[in-house]
Amino acid sequence: MNIDNTASQMRKGVLEFCILSIIKQGEAYPSDNIERMKSANLNILEGTLYPLLTRLKNAEFLTYRWIESNSGPPRKYFSLTEKGAVFYKELETTWNELASAVKELSNAEQAHTEEQDSKEDQNFPENPTE
Repeated sequence: MNIDNTASQMRKGVLEFCILSIIKQGEAYPSDNIERMKSANLNILEGTLYPLLTRLKNAEFLTYRWIESNSGPPRKYFSLTEKGAVFYKELETTWNELASAVKELSNAEQAHTEEQDSKEDQNFPENPTE
């Protein structure tokens, strides 16, 4: 199994939540999303972002407005709709439940390992001459 592939699939699973998290903070131009994602160490390509933004817009979670640019064509800035805010809260709840469950399971494994180590230590006397 390839860790890079698994890690990529995990990131893809949270892209909508990440993009909506950025846009929830205020209107965002697509390249702003890309930069914010990169700064969080979650690289995303334009070829992934634009279809995602279109799907979110078509689902009525996002709206956009055109803003004139001094250095080229007008820019499309996205913002969250009321429906998008409700969806975001649902994603946030789902994410928190998932993250909590994963943390619980990984902590349980760590506690189990520590318990096993402790039991193994108890099987060996402190003083080998006894």
